[in-house]
Amino acid sequence: MTIAQALIAFCIAAGLLTIAPGLDTALVLRTAAAEGPRGAGRAALGIVAGCLTWGAAVALGLGALLAASQVAFNVLKRAGALYLVWLGLNLLFKPRSRFGIESEDPVASAPSDRNWLGRGYLTNLLNPKVGVFYVSFLPQFLPAHIPAGPFIFLLAALHALMGLAWFALLIFATRPIARALKRPAVIRRLDRMTGVVFLSFGVKLALVRQH
Repeated sequence: MTIAQALIAFCIAAGLLTIAPGLDTALVLRTAAAEGPRGAGRAALGIVAGCLTWGAAVALGLGALLAASQVAFNVLKRAGALYLVWLGLNLLFKPRSRFGIESEDPVASAPSDRNWLGRGYLTNLLNPKVGVFYVSFLPQFLPAHIPAGPFIFLLAALHALMGLAWFALLIFATRPIARALKRPAVIRRLDRMTGVVFLSFGVKLALVRQH
């Protein structure tokens, strides 16, 4: 497989995976609808930064630790599951009727742009399935006689760019219905629906086993 063939095959596969519904998509959509494009953009940047961190870890060989060590996998899995469950419970049981009113709620209140960046980053980084996925997925597109580290990180960077483009499209798509999404009943429903999504991902992550 040549470099060009590897890049084309990777872009097709990674593009399909990028648009598949998942936790990252749910987070960006909810943030765009509830907090506006700026907060959603920060969350998207945090998610992409998490992908690049995983890509760098795999490129350096550190990501293989998750595939080889049951203890490392379980520690990160439990931390990620607890984080998602915490987010989900706060959104489910403390939904807002207005943006940024319930300031005592660390999830439902409108955080600063920096907090959205960190939230997106942690949501991605504390999911060991992303690391295991990169360990098993990226090397499949490595051409022969090519240095593994730089090329694998290049693939991760391409995946990050696809993610940014997809998130930008999602954020743009919420603009026409932004006014309707700011109604109190819609805000509460949106927070609760997102809470259920986060809870389900947290439980699913807690139950996943290392293969």
